[in-house]
This record gives sequence, C-alpha cells and structure tokens, in this order.
Amino acid sequence: MVRLFSFLLPKPALTIVVDVEGKEVTLAPLPAIVSPQPQLPTPLPPEPEVDSGGLVSVPLETLAFGRSGDKGDKVNIGIIARRPEYLPWIAAALTRERVETFFSHFLRPGQAQPVQRFYLPGTHALNFLLHDILAGGGVASLRTDPQGKCYAQLLLTELITLPQDLL
Repeated sequence: MVRLFSFLLPKPALTIVVDVEGKEVTLAPLPAIVSPQPQLPTPLPPEPEVDSGGLVSVPLETLAFGRSGDKGDKVNIGIIARRPEYLPWIAAALTRERVETFFSHFLRPGQAQPVQRFYLPGTHALNFLLHDILAGGGVASLRTDPQGKCYAQLLLTELITLPQDLL
C-alpha cells in the first residue's frame, strides 16, 4: 500500500536547482520570513429572526450550494447560502455538533474535536473542516471511496427549518 507521510524540513537543508534549457542554475536560499499573524476574533454568523409565521423543513440543497474536497485524511465542506437571508437559519441548524453527528460513521472515534466550523463573513457561507475522516485518505485508505469529493452532496440532504414566508 502506498501511503502519504508528510513532514517538515528546515529550509537551509534544501538546495533549489532550476534547469533552464539544459543548464542547471542553483538559486540562493530565500530567507525565512516569520511574521506573527494577529489573532482575529471569529465573527459569529447572524442570528435568525424569530418568525411568527409557520416554520417548514426543507433539504439544505434548497437553500444552499455545497462544495467539498479532501487533502490527506481531512475533508473540507463549503456551504454557500443561495440567498443571504437563508444564512442565519442554515448557521443555526448546521452546528459543529450536528455535522459531527451526521458524519459520525466516517469519523475516527475518540477525537477531541473532529469537526471545526468557520463563518466566512461577506460570502454568506460556512466552512467545515472534518479531521481524520477518510481512513488515511487517497491511496492509503482501504475504503471503496476514500476521498471527500461527495461529502457536500451528502450534507445537502440535511433538513433545515425556516419560516415558510422566507422561501
């Protein structure tokens, strides 16, 4: 079985050589640039307004687009509201815990935080990062489908409750 083993290598240990029309040119190493990144507060998604009208439950696909992909043993799922006013209702329903429960049969048991949720301000979107979910991922997994390309489509089947008037 072929398996991915990622690692870090100190920059000075690398020599950069470029072949230009048969002539090898060795490049001087670039200096390490370390700049502290400011810790920005994570914005909270807007809260849904309480509605006096009737509530209905519809598949997430009715309210949002989804896109997913994988790297190694992680899956990334983007959920983009079709209309900005849907986002508060989607965000209220699609908690980190709900997504974790939905994909629990794929997740490696015993993880402290197998799912992270990020609100993407200005895009009317949420992003979910699922850790240790592909049994190794790619060629390392013995699953029939070891990639995360279809995970958004799976999540789009979840029911979201919102006011009938909003539809």
